[in-house]
Amino acid sequence: MSFQFNKSSYSTGTSDCVEVARNIPGTVAVRDSKNRTGGPVLRLTPAAWRAFRDGFGVNP
Repeated sequence: MSFQFNKSSYSTGTSDCVEVARNIPGTVAVRDSKNRTGGPVLRLTPAAWRAFRDGFGVNP
């Protein structure tokens, strides 16, 4: 199974954004939209993702 990334709804028209995949149970993957094919993918637990996201005051 591969990650199915979605661009952040908070992204602007610029290329400064992240993509998030939540289709793999127990994993949230995050990557830079400017480097989709060769860039790193950060893999987090759902709890770690919530803590990170909540630090910005963002709720999906």
